[in-house]
Amino acid sequence: MNEELLFRIIIGGIGITFFSIFFGLLFKGIDRKIAAHMQKRIGPPIRQPFRDIRKLMVKENIVPENSIPWLFNLAPIICLASSATLLFYIPLGGYEPLLEGHGDLILILYLLILPALALVMGGFASGSPYATVGAQREMVTMMSYEFPLAVVIISLVWKLSEFTGDAFSLAFISAHPIWGQVGLLGLIGAIILLFTLVIVIPAELSKIPFDVSEAETEIAGGLLAEYSGRNLALFYLADGVKTFALASLLVALFFPYNLSEYFDLGTYAAAGTDFLFFLLKVFLVILFSVTIIRISVARLRISQVVSTYWIALTLIALLGLVLLMWDSQVLTIQWW
Repeated sequence: MNEELLFRIIIGGIGITFFSIFFGLLFKGIDRKIAAHMQKRIGPPIRQPFRDIRKLMVKENIVPENSIPWLFNLAPIICLASSATLLFYIPLGGYEPLLEGHGDLILILYLLILPALALVMGGFASGSPYATVGAQREMVTMMSYEFPLAVVIISLVWKLSEFTGDAFSLAFISAHPIWGQVGLLGLIGAIILLFTLVIVIPAELSKIPFDVSEAETEIAGGLLAEYSGRNLALFYLADGVKTFALASLLVALFFPYNLSEYFDLGTYAAAGTDFLFFLLKVFLVILFSVTIIRISVARLRISQVVSTYWIALTLIALLGLVLLMWDSQVLTIQWW
């Protein structure tokens, strides 16, 4: 790796990190405002998440007496860093990902696990019984939603592997939208897979109704019960960044279209149009997969979370995979 490329990756990584932090907090503020209006409340101002971060950063960072200090302080850093790293492999606003290569979609699946593992580590390291229960619940939840998520990814890769190229590359998937590669059965299957991913996102983010690992009324905040000050701010930032990353991932997998393709625009106008259209798509994903779901559904019990993902959602995802397989057979017969 030459120095110029290394410099580009470092500067690009820093830029993407601050970009994701800003828009992660912005969309978090919009989410809270919309949720408040849906509940007939005024709600906090959209800039409230930025205020929360500023306030937490100047608060005292308390480390519990019974904790493992180095692990307790390291967990929020790992959580934020791994959440931001996700965006290095995802196309953003019509631009190629900062890092890409063979099998980067598999790497993304592994990176998605790291923020949850960091939360679990922080919970166990805090020495709090509430955080320990929250960590155990987070582990069970993580094992539950990983299978349907893997089925969605494998289904898309299997379908696109029929074409020449690296089907495990997110850039390749974005360049070949699934909607243009399927017939009627495949279209239904793709819609089912999209629905599955929309339901997986709130569990990935520990949002209602899948926030059993935090559950303020049951375990007093669970994983984050002992966190304060700078450490809590880092977890707060990581939540916003991961929300933005997951929404961007869904956009890249299912809606990678650019608006400038349909208009005769100059270079800069096209880039600006595609960027704004990308932000609109991310906002709509967050609206439907986070805001509306957490307002419409009450918190589930941990047993209900497990059954939802291991049974109901997994079967739904497998149905989408089967429909994609049948669609390929039908198209093959028609071609012959």
